[in-house]
Amino acid sequence: MPPPSATSRSTLLNSATSDNADAPIGIFDSGIGGLSVLRHIHALLPAESLIYFADSGFAPYGDKSEAVIVQRALAIAAFLLEHQVKAIVVACNTATAAAIAALRARYPDLPVVGVEPGLKPAAAQTQSGVVGVLATERTLASQKFIALQAQIATASGVQFLPQACAGLADQIEKGALQSAETASLIRRYVDPLLAQGADTLVLGCTHYPFVQSLIEQVAASQGKPVKLIDTGAAVARQLQRLLENLAHQPSVPATATLSAFTTGSRTALLGAFRLLLNLQPEVRQVTVKTSDA
Repeated sequence: MPPPSATSRSTLLNSATSDNADAPIGIFDSGIGGLSVLRHIHALLPAESLIYFADSGFAPYGDKSEAVIVQRALAIAAFLLEHQVKAIVVACNTATAAAIAALRARYPDLPVVGVEPGLKPAAAQTQSGVVGVLATERTLASQKFIALQAQIATASGVQFLPQACAGLADQIEKGALQSAETASLIRRYVDPLLAQGADTLVLGCTHYPFVQSLIEQVAASQGKPVKLIDTGAAVARQLQRLLENLAHQPSVPATATLSAFTTGSRTALLGAFRLLLNLQPEVRQVTVKTSDA
């Protein structure tokens, strides 16, 4: 589905962001990881209608080029705007790092909230001065992350240990939250960070909060309990502030709805909603093409 023309974009933006405070909020991720952000938004803003988009048919994003991720993000945003969203949450660290600037440039009047690894809160909480950062290779290689890490490290004196976690998001997508294979991956990525003195770990991918308990178990087995930093709640609060400032809060709370789209398996996404959030929205399978697809 190609992005809409400048004229249609303007029409969509006017109807969704200026005149309709009861319009839904769009949330998207490469798969089910963004549900860890949606749960905070749903809890903090229960009157808001939400549309979730899982690009599972194109996952994972972590091994894609930045240009490809930008094209996917723009195409998904265009799809969500066709459903009259009043704001978009990029509930994916990799997509935020690669594409949030392009989204804000394409849609300057649309509130767009992204996620980024919680380096600042981690720096404030560490006692050892060493923080591990679990994320995808693409997130860690992005200029956005590199600049953020340098800024926080200089200001705080904290040592950050970036750790790419190949395959971990895939395991979570499969629902293997407590499997031996997932535990083995977590040990492979977490043990070296603990050995280097990390007492705080940043969950730099929105999938990772769903294996928080397993990460804690692995750390405890080494006799090294750690603090885990998840920025989902902070993203929800930032979204709340934006909507309040723009007077985009819904007028009829009782009409709040939740629906979802996926480019992958409808059954898998519905199962993830049930398993992870105890929710059962309407889920539809769709195809969203980019200009390169």
